[in-house]
Parts: sequence; C-alpha cells; structure tokens
Amino acid sequence: MRLLLDTCTFLWLAADDPLLTDTARDCCRDPRNEVFLSTLAAWEIAIKYRLGRLQLPERPDRYVASRRKWLRLESLPFDEKSAAHDALLPDHHRDPFDRGMVSQAILNGLTIVTPDAQITRYPAPVIW
Repeated sequence: MRLLLDTCTFLWLAADDPLLTDTARDCCRDPRNEVFLSTLAAWEIAIKYRLGRLQLPERPDRYVASRRKWLRLESLPFDEKSAAHDALLPDHHRDPFDRGMVSQAILNGLTIVTPDAQITRYPAPVIW
C-alpha cells in the first residue's frame, strides 16, 4: 500500500503518541508499505513552531528530517499539478495544507493516514 501521512499522524508516529491508532501505527511500520510525508507537512510544522503553537525537542528543519529518516518515510514534494488540483476539490475542508495533501493523494494514488473526518469526504482512501 502507498500511504501519505497527515501532519498530526507524522508527529504522533514520531513521538509514539497513544493518540495514534494501532491500525495507523501498524500500517506505517509495515515494511511492505511505501510511506510518504508531504513537504506541506514540513511547512505546516515550521509555521506552527514559529507561531509558538507546536513544541518540538529541536528546530523543525532538524526534527522533520531526522524523524523522517528514522521512520523511513519518503518525501513527497508539493508540485504545480497538486496545487492546481485544489480548484477541483469541493469545500469540505478549509485547511489549505489538508486540501493540498488530499490533492496529492488523489493524483498519486495514495491512502491518507489521518484522524480527520472531513478528509474522508474526499475521493481518496483513508486509514485510521
């Protein structure tokens, strides 16, 4: 399976947080799955850190890179086609980071790993 982690899923996976479901944790750790982290997640983390809304043990540039490597996640760049795809999505979700990830999932055939119920309203498979 090809998975795309929501930002909160990445943070919970990196911290081994109990908010992460067993299903999500098992899918992300299964070596048969390709697991991706969008560059949008890194951007969202950096913004929340700068605004003081997210505490991390180190700067976001180091944290995201080190945890992505440790968790063996592939980086998924946010490209022009994914950005333009936003115009085709219904307004189920207002968060631009989540809308971008939904576009990436649809265009790249990825399953989103997220607890966000609004994302389930889009035509992309979700695991939680």
